[in-house]
Amino acid sequence: MKFINIGIIGLNEGNGHPISFSCIINGYDDAELKKTGWDVIYNYIRIQSKADFGFDNAKVTHIWTQDKIQCVQIAKAALIPNVVDNYLDMLGEVDAIIIARDDYENHLLFAKPFLDAGNFVFIDKPLSLKLEELEYFKPFILNAKLMSCSGLRYAGELDAIRTNFQNLGKIKLIRGAVLNSMNNYGIHMIESIYSFLNTKAVNVNAIDSSHESLIITNEDGSIVQIDSLGVTTKVFQLDFFGEKGRFHAELNNNFVAFRRTLFEFTEMIKTGKSAISFDDTISILKILVAYSISLKEKRSVQLNEIYV
Repeated sequence: MKFINIGIIGLNEGNGHPISFSCIINGYDDAELKKTGWDVIYNYIRIQSKADFGFDNAKVTHIWTQDKIQCVQIAKAALIPNVVDNYLDMLGEVDAIIIARDDYENHLLFAKPFLDAGNFVFIDKPLSLKLEELEYFKPFILNAKLMSCSGLRYAGELDAIRTNFQNLGKIKLIRGAVLNSMNNYGIHMIESIYSFLNTKAVNVNAIDSSHESLIITNEDGSIVQIDSLGVTTKVFQLDFFGEKGRFHAELNNNFVAFRRTLFEFTEMIKTGKSAISFDDTISILKILVAYSISLKEKRSVQLNEIYV
């Protein structure tokens, strides 16, 4: 098939995805990657097998960030040949765009020119928490032009429970704990759970506590509790409790999760088939919207109150 030229847009504070995503797709220069100062990314990238980098017929060929110095350094590290002065300069030069920033307030700004031009677009989580923006994005998801998710949807540490979920019996409780904020990090836990949970969320309650916390009630009566702990030590933890057993996971392998995510995006481009349905995408975001409403109005919020 036609070679896929990908442009990448970043950065925002605390988010090194432009570096990790680009290296996974293109490969990398070890010395230049070390110079980026993203030690966590450098340490997990450099221990991977060379065979685990790259995708057939796809390369990151263009990059823009608002910091030209960092942009040039990322380009050197991830073997990206073109650094542009304005992200709009990529229009007509690329087939697809990765918006590798989780400041969802700016996602529409960056995505709209490329979606309107017919490009394929991947947007880092969360896509948006504004209903009018989700309405704009809806047809692009339905037509397999837009993909947005948390990479932890594809976490390797959850493979065992995905294939043997029935062994836990009827699920009673699922707990997730993560650092930082609910909107930017709690979504990791929510999406990883509901990517394979065989029931649907029906209502959300924000919990009054010293950190961000919510309880989701599902159609089958089971509950999911997510705690976003703010500034704390690194934690991405899930616990499933069923009638017949329990399962614990620490989600730490970013490389596997990100590589699988990027593979699904490139497959969507090749096949024209959505990697994640609109219903699955929007159901995750409705939980976060409901959480905000519950927090503000101090009440339980039904997901069927939220229309997109």
